Amino acid sequence: MRRIASLLLLCCLFSVLLTPAASRAQGALTPELLQELRGTVTKDAATKTIMNAVSANSAKALVLDRETVLDANQHFSHKIKTEGITDQKSSGRCWLFAGLNILRPVAGSSLNKKGFEFSQNYLAFYDKIEKANLFLESIIQTRARPLDDRDVDWLIKNSLPDGGQWNMVLSLVDKYGVVPSDVMPETESSGNTGLMNGMISTVLHRHAIALRGMGAQGMSEAEIRAAKSSMLKEVYRMLVIHLGMPPESFTWRYEDKDGKVTEPATYTPKEFYRKFVNVRLEDYVCLYSVPTHAFNTLYQIRYDRNLVDAPNMTFANVPIETMKKLTLASVLGDEPVWFGCDVGKESDSKLGLMKRGLYDYESLYGVSMKLSKKDRVLYQESVPSHAMVFVGVDVINGKPEKWLVENSWGTKAGNNGLFTMYDSWFDEYMYAVIINRKHLSKDILDMFTQTPEVLPPWDPMFAFER
Repeated sequence: MRRIASLLLLCCLFSVLLTPAASRAQGALTPELLQELRGTVTKDAATKTIMNAVSANSAKALVLDRETVLDANQHFSHKIKTEGITDQKSSGRCWLFAGLNILRPVAGSSLNKKGFEFSQNYLAFYDKIEKANLFLESIIQTRARPLDDRDVDWLIKNSLPDGGQWNMVLSLVDKYGVVPSDVMPETESSGNTGLMNGMISTVLHRHAIALRGMGAQGMSEAEIRAAKSSMLKEVYRMLVIHLGMPPESFTWRYEDKDGKVTEPATYTPKEFYRKFVNVRLEDYVCLYSVPTHAFNTLYQIRYDRNLVDAPNMTFANVPIETMKKLTLASVLGDEPVWFGCDVGKESDSKLGLMKRGLYDYESLYGVSMKLSKKDRVLYQESVPSHAMVFVGVDVINGKPEKWLVENSWGTKAGNNGLFTMYDSWFDEYMYAVIINRKHLSKDILDMFTQTPEVLPPWDPMFAFER
């Protein structure tokens, strides 16, 4: 029997090898087609030079367009006074850093303190435990669905992300307040979150298996939620090990701009916020400009929050011209603007430059790479990958020429941490801004009274360093 089976296998192999090319699967890469492709590449002097250059260097460095760089400048007709640059290091907390960065000038002024900085680690701790709770709660709610259900699959792949949105900043500050950076300073894990996230995600997946199993066994809602509470204790312990214990209250003193050391005072984090910041974050709303969705419409993204008891990310989708007009009014009014963009496109972190035509890949490869903004989003070529803050603008003849950006990549990036975004880049790669309601027209304000259209969590606008 074994000999017969071996002979049959050999016959099948010979049959495949002897099959004419024309009868093979349609669309296959045939030897004839491969030869045709090979013949299209001529190793002339120009091609050999390009091959030699790319094989020994970064292609990105080779295509940096010198004329585009030389055409740039760092002159701005209006700047908002800021102090210091923050550094999120190897973490996806840009949304949180940007959110706290728009509040830093207010706190610094109230305290009369130079270079004041909030503890990002403090709010990151609560962001993690809240996201862990949201994940487990979502697993409970979807426990009867199969694993290949798209929502369940998405939840499992996004159990403890670093990324976030403006609504998450608002929820954290409202619930937990803020503390100065030296009250709960950064740790190795807060600035390098990969290992911590991976370990906690493994534990969360184990808990998800248990919760789904309890559901399959018909256990009661009360029993399942009691189990969830025990599971969260493990996550909390892991977070304390990595990030430290967040303070319930703290005693703090500091040296002000005049060199005076203050008397020690004790605050809860919420008391500290009310005393030294007290900005009404609920007065700010999110505007997007996404050409793949209908303009002048209110949207909400499912699961796009960090607290179970907080609303999902909700935004009004407006034309880019409207977004720009409102952003300009805010910056000229000395209000820093939190925004989300696709920072990886046509930008250079060393130069701190975001400008169209910065890289000439088309000349290098001899192919077109032109896509519309709408098509880039549809085919996931472009998503809002990073949050930063507008702190200035250069207005020429009544129109913005370029924008001054405060990043959170430390002082070694850009111009001591500041970036220059040209207005044509704004048009192509900007997606979200946070604007105070006082700047909005009645039409836009009315949008926020609508019932939002709910988008799935795999919509590209969920991105933000997921």
